[in-house]
Amino acid sequence: MSIAEKIKVLIVDDQVTSRLLLGDALQQLGFKQITAAGDGEQGMKIMTQQPHHLVISDFNMPKMDGLVFLQHVRANPATKKAAFIILTAQGDRALVQKAAALGANNVLAKPFTIDKMKAAIEAVFGSLK
Repeated sequence: MSIAEKIKVLIVDDQVTSRLLLGDALQQLGFKQITAAGDGEQGMKIMTQQPHHLVISDFNMPKMDGLVFLQHVRANPATKKAAFIILTAQGDRALVQKAAALGANNVLAKPFTIDKMKAAIEAVFGSLK
């Protein structure tokens, strides 16, 4: 069994198309345990009830943006060790620095390729093979 098959991934994005593209890319990389949420509030409920190993969260969302969601994940003892990748269409250096300061493990720019997603995940977990 590959590492990817063991990792539980939570996708948090308010755009249905983004969630589908992320899920498809993760499946192509060998991930099997994938859950999706439409915003940070829903994502936090899922993480509280069933902690995941990896969160890939959009930055710009209604209700609770990706950075506030990241802060909630890091503040909860049950979820604080989860790997967290922020997804953003803004290649904004200030956002990247703020995300890192709040404990994000990596940042993935939209539009992403499967290779870039793989590199972002492997930078956190090591080889997925």
